[in-house]
Amino acid sequence: MSVSYDRALTLLDECNGDDLWSVDHCQLRRVPQEWIDELADAFETSYRFRDQTISVPDPAGRRVVNQYHGVRDVDLAVKLGRQLGVNVESIQSISLTRQSLVRNIKDAVFEG
Repeated sequence: MSVSYDRALTLLDECNGDDLWSVDHCQLRRVPQEWIDELADAFETSYRFRDQTISVPDPAGRRVVNQYHGVRDVDLAVKLGRQLGVNVESIQSISLTRQSLVRNIKDAVFEG
């Protein structure tokens, strides 16, 4: 299963390396169901490190949750990068963080 070139670029542009997308959000953004089934997982909050704490929107702002089922946008960016012809493995070897991996994939796609 693949997505159109334009859809792939749009989805990649929405990725930043920090977010977990809910299954509903993925479906709303038209991520193929096969990809959602492959990439979705249960994630657990780490209370030791702030950047590993999972929070979700709440009427009062945001609230921390213990577990969350969704798709990491970094995994989606990797899948999209491969579909768009990027040598993701070489980019992974030079990227130190999830954010830099997504940024480097975007650079490879958008800068050619």
